[in-house]
Amino acid sequence: MALLERVATLVRANLNDLIDKAEEPEKMIKQVILDMQNQLLQVKTQVAIAIADEHLLEKKKQENDEKVQEWMRKAELAVDKKQDDLARAALLRVESYRELSANFLQQIEDQKAQVENLKSALRKLDQKMAEANAKADLLITRHRRARAATRATDAQSGVNAHANSNTFDRMKRKVAREEAVGQAKAELLADDVDNRLAVLEKEDRINQLLAELKTKRGA
Repeated sequence: MALLERVATLVRANLNDLIDKAEEPEKMIKQVILDMQNQLLQVKTQVAIAIADEHLLEKKKQENDEKVQEWMRKAELAVDKKQDDLARAALLRVESYRELSANFLQQIEDQKAQVENLKSALRKLDQKMAEANAKADLLITRHRRARAATRATDAQSGVNAHANSNTFDRMKRKVAREEAVGQAKAELLADDVDNRLAVLEKEDRINQLLAELKTKRGA
């Protein structure tokens, strides 16, 4: 049956392999446990139904056996009363119920085998469930530790070094630009002072030359 096939698949499943192949191990662990819980519940339900069906078959066989005995007594009564036709009819009923009893017996044997298969599957799945629960926390812890180690390694190996380098380069260029602007302003200011002083010096020379020229001209 499909249920037993699914259970067999879960029982054969290697949790470590499933986790290794999973992209998100924690979700995989939780999903495996959830699947097992669902299958475990279904198997328990099927076991209960199978046992109930077995009891029902046994009850029907017992009722059928009682019919065999009842019609045998009627056949004996008919023989005692010299009623061969009635005895023959009663014996036909006896044979019919005996055949039914044989069928019920076979069904009971088949049902017992089914119950044992389901019980065996239940035990194996229950054991696998215990194993999964025992491994779950350990596997999740291992995964988180590995993920943290990977992040630490990535940080140390400079996975983001390029981005950091670009940031430093931008800051360096900005500082250099600000320095250049400051220097230019200082130079402009220095030029302005020099120009003003040069103007004063030039005016002073002009005044001096004018005074000399006036002296020469006797003005």
